[in-house]
Amino acid sequence: MTAIRKALVIGGGVAGPAAAMALQKAGIESVVYEAYPNPADDVGVFLTVATNGIDALRTIGSDEGVVAAGFPTPKITLRNSGGKNLGGTNTGAALPDGTTSQTVRRSDLYRIIQDEAISRGIQIERGKRLVDAKETADGVRAVFADGTEATGDVLIGADGIDSTVRNLIDPSAPPPKYTGLINLGGYTSGVPVDTESCSYSMMFGKRAFFGYAVLPSREVWWYASLPRPVEPKKGELEAIDGLEWQRRLVGFFQHDTGPAVQLIKATRDPEALRATPTRSVPNLRTWHSNRMVIIGDAAHAPTPTSGQGASLSIEDGVVLAKCLRDLADPRQAFGTFEKLRRPRVEAIIKVANSINNNKAPGPIGSAIRDAFTPIIMKLTANSSFMMRQYDYHIDWEEAVRA
Repeated sequence: MTAIRKALVIGGGVAGPAAAMALQKAGIESVVYEAYPNPADDVGVFLTVATNGIDALRTIGSDEGVVAAGFPTPKITLRNSGGKNLGGTNTGAALPDGTTSQTVRRSDLYRIIQDEAISRGIQIERGKRLVDAKETADGVRAVFADGTEATGDVLIGADGIDSTVRNLIDPSAPPPKYTGLINLGGYTSGVPVDTESCSYSMMFGKRAFFGYAVLPSREVWWYASLPRPVEPKKGELEAIDGLEWQRRLVGFFQHDTGPAVQLIKATRDPEALRATPTRSVPNLRTWHSNRMVIIGDAAHAPTPTSGQGASLSIEDGVVLAKCLRDLADPRQAFGTFEKLRRPRVEAIIKVANSINNNKAPGPIGSAIRDAFTPIIMKLTANSSFMMRQYDYHIDWEEAVRA
């Protein structure tokens, strides 16, 4: 029986509420503290919850809302700037009931997971920005910017890529690594595309990378990755309005074959277009101290190319809850959690970073990439590594051993 009675969970995005629900299933009380005062209705654009993420949600009984809000995207096709097919892959085998990877609006995912946690009696306190935390012999005390405090047996940092908890655990931890790309995306209706519904089409353009998914309604959700060697300064991207981004995007893709320019020009609500720098957290020295641990993007943020960011965060919450359930000493539980999770997440991050390097490599690099991608796709599309990404399953009943 666990000695942990109460956990303070910092962060109300995906990882935090998922961890709180898993902790509840393990018999551990938790409170989620979210820095922002209001729900994240306008955060991001969309993302994919892979089959392994759906399976992890299913372990804690919270998958139905996510599946209902999204649409299946089990296939990806790659093309070059001239429209040549470079190969394709599946996003993992379907779950036993036929469920495949789902694409969902990021704001919907946040809302659904938060609402599900609240419906189970889990408390989510908003407007609580963590500024400090102190460990004691038998617990941890969190201090928030509004002057309030909270105490618990352990503190779980699910506070994202700019994690405060990460720096409290290790003040020398390196900052997130900029990848040389910025991302933005939007939604378009009324533009016919030759891609089948419920699949992704991705293009290595002459100057940038473009991808889109087609809904059963034939609405198109699209995103673009633009090269920018120097990391933007704080506030620089936010100062550019949506219509200007639309104009720049058309310039990036005007010489490529495919529907990119049409989709960008016909974007619904172009004023809402916003760009963000692509960053990752690849290889931290440690994820925990005696009473504090980080999960999700705070510990290991992959780039969007992986298609696994949300799914890995959900997995983290479930695995951590099992470790705290079965191992009485928090530090031992955290150490076991890290050993169980680190090899998997860092392998996925490494592959995603290598793909990022191919998104805008220049004329010579593009020619080499286009020549070898079909061969690589045939060799790796159904490789054991790719299948392990999606077939990962957490056995809730299996005991965790140190």
